[in-house]
Amino acid sequence: MKTFSFEPDPMVCSRKITGTIDGNRIESIRFLGGCPGNLIGISRLVKGKTIEETIELLKGIRCGAKPTSCPDQLAKALQKYLEKNQQTT
Repeated sequence: MKTFSFEPDPMVCSRKITGTIDGNRIESIRFLGGCPGNLIGISRLVKGKTIEETIELLKGIRCGAKPTSCPDQLAKALQKYLEKNQQTT
């Protein structure tokens, strides 16, 4: 299992996203800050999904007039995780 940590865009409410990845599947996701109920729900819904599937589901979601959201930032965090881990293999 591998872990990651990501600091989202300051435009969103969450201040940090951390996660645990097992192979290519999400084991756990945690948000620091943000709307607790929504982010706990997202964390539970993505558990067991592949990284690519999760990116596809969450990428581009906006929060009101903002060009990004906490789910979109999770997609960006997972994309960064993929890029980093593909370079090391």
